[in-house]
Amino acid sequence: MSKSILERWIDEHKPAFESLAKSIWENPELAYRETFAAKAQTAVLREAGFRIREKVGGIATAFIAEFGSGCPVIGILGEFDALPGLSQKVSTRQEPIAGQGAGHGCGHHLLGTAGVEAAVALKNRLREEGLPGTIRYYGCPAEEVLSGKTFMARDGAFDDLDCALTWHPGTANLALSASTSALTSVEFRFKGRTAHAGIAPHLGRSALDAVELTNIGANYLREHVPDGVRIHYSITDGGVAPNIVPERASVWYYVRGADRNQVDGIFGRLAKVAQGAALMTETEVEWEIKAGAYDVLPNDSLSKLLLKQTEEASALAFTDEERDWAEALVRTLDPEALKQAVQLHENLGLAEEGWLPSGAAFFKLAGSSGGGSTDLGDVSWIVPTGSIMTTCAPAGVQLHTWQATAAFGSPIGLKGMHYAAKLLALAGYELLTDGGEALGQAKDEFDKARKGRTYAAAIPPEVNAPEPVAVTR
Repeated sequence: MSKSILERWIDEHKPAFESLAKSIWENPELAYRETFAAKAQTAVLREAGFRIREKVGGIATAFIAEFGSGCPVIGILGEFDALPGLSQKVSTRQEPIAGQGAGHGCGHHLLGTAGVEAAVALKNRLREEGLPGTIRYYGCPAEEVLSGKTFMARDGAFDDLDCALTWHPGTANLALSASTSALTSVEFRFKGRTAHAGIAPHLGRSALDAVELTNIGANYLREHVPDGVRIHYSITDGGVAPNIVPERASVWYYVRGADRNQVDGIFGRLAKVAQGAALMTETEVEWEIKAGAYDVLPNDSLSKLLLKQTEEASALAFTDEERDWAEALVRTLDPEALKQAVQLHENLGLAEEGWLPSGAAFFKLAGSSGGGSTDLGDVSWIVPTGSIMTTCAPAGVQLHTWQATAAFGSPIGLKGMHYAAKLLALAGYELLTDGGEALGQAKDEFDKARKGRTYAAAIPPEVNAPEPVAVTR
């Protein structure tokens, strides 16, 4: 009965949360600049009676909203940062919004709003039924630069949780049991000596030469690392003019691997390459760790608990108009990406439902899921963490594309958001009321999967989160 009340409450309050999601979609903000989104979410939660703790982890836009007391302590994780260069109207052709550079091509406006929606719905059940336990919503900034949750974790923000639940906008309703790549993001900065490149090059010491030698060394290093390791880079400062020997130059690297230990080992070797480049060029080198995400530690118990709620919640239903819009968007996709998506949906038994599946499946992938990384991995090594995806875009739509921005801003995305809110709320309610059975299973699995390993934030203590700067939309 109480679960049906939860679902009915979410249905009755759809307009308010759609307004919240739309406002964040219309005001996209990049990592560490999410002042509008953070204020909008905290306003809703504060009005609902949550206690708000701001500036978590030293981040201006990070917050925790809490209701209730005692155990269990259930965390719902939300995000709200956008991506650069993905401005887009809700359209089936590429149409950037004039004057707006960023866009929600990963659907974090939906991700965060569904978490707020679920948290408020659960709060009502705690209050009205007098249930013991605590509900927390985590406003997590800067996922797109893979460090927001790491700073929060370093601050101990997740230490006293019993478990965490989250979701992500996707192209099907999938409970996830898949890991991701661990990652270190590092910028090497070289300092040399300027000189006239034509008249007195022998007097100069080129920082750019050091950057190039670092990249050459990294190329050779790639031959001697385990399968699946990724080392990629971008030169962030290459000097100012060809006739000046560059005094300063820098290069930004991502090192990805199967787990934290592997990445730490590869990074140590890359740092030696940079030091060798500095030695060869008689320059100086220093580096800054920008992010250090863990691989995700899956928790099948919690993910299956989220999947179980699809049997109780009313199924997603899309109109003919929405399906026609989805088909038009699909026609803009890369054929190879579309072929892969169709194959995946066939393997999961969802292909017969067309481009917008309403059914659900369990998706398990052994080992790392590939090159992607997320700071959710940090949380998953601290507490049992369950995740699910819901249909918010047509099959074949890739994250971080204009098609994703369009779909996630459409009625299709909003329907998937409400569905996710229901699954999170229903799963949270079961964790609060089943006498600890589901939570016990999740914790047992978590302890076995960790194999005695513990979490330590990979961002050094002397590195602080960036301060907000002028918003670029």
